Amino acid sequence: MKKKIIGIFVCTLLIISIIPVGIHAIDNYNSLNGGWIEERNGITILHLSGTNYEMGYQHGYFLKNEIREVLRTWLFAFETTSYSYNRLLEIWNIMDDYLPDEYKDEMQGMADGSGISFDDISVLTTIPAVFNVLDEDACCEISLWGDATVDGKLYHARSMDFSLSLYDPETGKPFYENIIMIVRNPDVGYASLVPELAGSIGSWHGINEKGIAIGENTCITADSTFHGICPWIRMRMVLDYASTSNDAINILISNRTCGTNFILSDANVPIGYALDQSGNISYVGAWDDPVEGLKPFWQIKDVVRRVPQYIDPECAALEYGRYRYDPSGLLGFLWLLLGKSYMFLGWTHYKALSNEIEKRYGSLDLNETMSLLRDEYVGNTDFFMKMFRAVKLSALECLCQWVCCPETGDIVISFARNNTLACYNQVYYFNMFELINSEPP
Repeated sequence: MKKKIIGIFVCTLLIISIIPVGIHAIDNYNSLNGGWIEERNGITILHLSGTNYEMGYQHGYFLKNEIREVLRTWLFAFETTSYSYNRLLEIWNIMDDYLPDEYKDEMQGMADGSGISFDDISVLTTIPAVFNVLDEDACCEISLWGDATVDGKLYHARSMDFSLSLYDPETGKPFYENIIMIVRNPDVGYASLVPELAGSIGSWHGINEKGIAIGENTCITADSTFHGICPWIRMRMVLDYASTSNDAINILISNRTCGTNFILSDANVPIGYALDQSGNISYVGAWDDPVEGLKPFWQIKDVVRRVPQYIDPECAALEYGRYRYDPSGLLGFLWLLLGKSYMFLGWTHYKALSNEIEKRYGSLDLNETMSLLRDEYVGNTDFFMKMFRAVKLSALECLCQWVCCPETGDIVISFARNNTLACYNQVYYFNMFELINSEPP
């Protein structure tokens, strides 16, 4: 009798295991097919593939807790601003008309996969369009190629800066701990690699399989609108759909909304471009464009670079706190000390980066460019940068730093961890093409 009972129990389990438990179980399986998550050296890597809805579902399913943490962190940070939850939903309803349908499908997939409401995902997607109300960052972006590099290949460098002090009020988890690496393999469009916050539909930076790299720096100006596509989404569109710099430029200059500048790299030529733009003004220039040499700024052959400061004079005239075009000198420094204008900080950042590029000109590769970036951020290359670091200026709090070679797919990257800036932490090496083609273990 005992053997019969055991046999019946085992048979029952087998029958239950092969009977579908409803259409949702089948849908979940299909949506997760090709999506998976792994951890390497403490870095979370999220692999997404399929339609936009399926990628959103995978993202939401695997990182539902992290997405909630990011949303709570942002809403807590926004409590002291005029952008309440309801106001953000109002803005979403304006921008919704301009957002391509595939990204709204992805948002719906993320909501379904995570169990978070579509309104919450909409707010999370809208925040990057307005977060400059919190912005005190000093991000930077560099594209180098040709004579500037050791092998002529193009290298793209990026520091993503924001306050280390943001945290989830419910769990106490620091904001920066939810920055992960996202590998996308869409059914329509190009595969890409982006270091990004959990729950991100857009991309602040990244590289795609066609040799295109992109990143931005926020420039605060009143010349802005919500009737368009915010830079965060347009950069995702570049990674998804641009195989040439012309493709990318056409995306970046269309449906502009706010103050920003981009550094765009095309490893196929190779060439890099700087783009300054506001809601109504757009500038695109290569290294030898006369605008890049307007004093006190200067040209470096086969190099374009930007910090959160315009070089195009039309855009500069609209920049908040830009009381004169030239942000350098004693007057710029005094204005910074008096809290009248922060432009001297951006100028110092630009000058320190540029001087270091010239010192290492012709020897720059993946590691040397990362060394340049880290040395400049810790204050090893410039007196004022050292002073800013000594007083722990929040504007220079780098959450993520990376350098990539889009042609080979190699990337070296560091993250803020344990209340320590990325520029002090260990670097890690990955290859985009290896990640794109990898399979679940």
